[in-house]
Amino acid sequence: MSDNYDVIVIGGGPGGYVAAIRAAQLGLKTACVEKWINKQGKPALGGTCLNVGCIPSKALLESSEKYEEASHHLDGHGISTGAVSIDVAKMIARKDKIVSDLTGGISQLFQANKIDWLQGHGKLLADKQVSVTDLEGKDTVYGAKNVIIATGSNPINIPSAPLTDDRIVDNVGALDWETVPKRLGVIGAGVIGLEMGSVWRRLGAEVVILEAMDTFLGGVDQQIAKHAHKEFKKQGLDIKMGARLSNTIVGDNELTLEYTDKDGEQSLTVDRLIVSVGRRPNTENIVDEAVGLKLDNRGRVDVNDYLETNIPGVYAIGDVVRGPMLAHKAEDEGIITAERIAGQNSKMHYDAIPWVIYTSPEIAWTGQTEEQLKEAGVAYKSGTFSFAANGRAKAMQQASGMVKILADETTDRILGMHFVGPFASELVGQGVIAIESQNTAEDLARTVFAHPSLSECVHEAAFAVDGRTIHGVNRRRK
Repeated sequence: MSDNYDVIVIGGGPGGYVAAIRAAQLGLKTACVEKWINKQGKPALGGTCLNVGCIPSKALLESSEKYEEASHHLDGHGISTGAVSIDVAKMIARKDKIVSDLTGGISQLFQANKIDWLQGHGKLLADKQVSVTDLEGKDTVYGAKNVIIATGSNPINIPSAPLTDDRIVDNVGALDWETVPKRLGVIGAGVIGLEMGSVWRRLGAEVVILEAMDTFLGGVDQQIAKHAHKEFKKQGLDIKMGARLSNTIVGDNELTLEYTDKDGEQSLTVDRLIVSVGRRPNTENIVDEAVGLKLDNRGRVDVNDYLETNIPGVYAIGDVVRGPMLAHKAEDEGIITAERIAGQNSKMHYDAIPWVIYTSPEIAWTGQTEEQLKEAGVAYKSGTFSFAANGRAKAMQQASGMVKILADETTDRILGMHFVGPFASELVGQGVIAIESQNTAEDLARTVFAHPSLSECVHEAAFAVDGRTIHGVNRRRK
């Protein structure tokens, strides 16, 4: 057996690498096992998020949004341009450079914090030993006092649309097309489907999204979701609800999608297809069966409130455990776990985790939705304020959408904050802080916000909770 460590982290994604850095900061001898090989054929840290998930998709969203703005929206500012074109290969190269810079930065942080990067596939053995199969196939066993499993998740594949090299792809393949498909199909109207569908729609593709569920964005506050759905329809995203794919016929030059909806059997012809129907925890071949690690009924590593597994000294975080599959949730769990190993009394809070869909308009929320409060029988009050009445949003030509605040009817404590509109991804942080700090709507109403700013909509929505918004017509409360 090779070196003994205080902590070995299996997985170098946003949960794993953050856990490793925090553990090293706390004086623990730390190693991190990661096997990722990037597009250039080199080992890389950062996991799915940095390499083929959050970061590259946002780079493409930013580029495609600028292209659409230059093509269609500058005239309103009095700016005239000639014909606008897009060099897709250059856009992809820019995305790759961003990814390379960030993953390389993590490697530098590992060096600065004296973290050993064990390049290869990690597998937990008995007695908190970790076997690492390196890139040449050689096995080395390392000992640890504590092990953190942070192996993330993988895209779910479906039998009705088996992946191909370039024409039927998951979120990874959709990041690297260097030509714009004329007709694009997307299976799944969730975060990935809407974001990647938006990228290629802006660049000129005709996009049809097939969603099996009957309710659009069922986990989102439905007032927000309905507004977003209308905006996407205006943009040309054709979202078909209750559409269940049954078969994909691969032709020489096109794909035929056979699906059923409320009207019966249907078909759709496209050039390329993105499959984005969700993700599953990556628990395959990461733990020896003899260890006896407990999984839950959904195949996730079973953990308690402190992210401890049934094996003393073995923890699990991120997509591989219960809760939302979000990079920032995994990151905070990594910090909490490292601190607990170091003897600190840290605990994760799940009541105010932010969610964001980086479409245009952006959709973001934290806390509970109106539907959840009704189902739980919680008495609440709500206030909304439209970006249409906000000076900054008007100046930006992005005045569609709203802010919505839900507060307890009796205590006035903020229970949820929801956004659809410009920079919702940045504004939602105010809701997270408000819920974490147990603020009331009155607290926000009595806070001074900069003028002119988008955040003034939060201020006005807080006033609206009690029917006294200043720059809007107040509705009568029952």
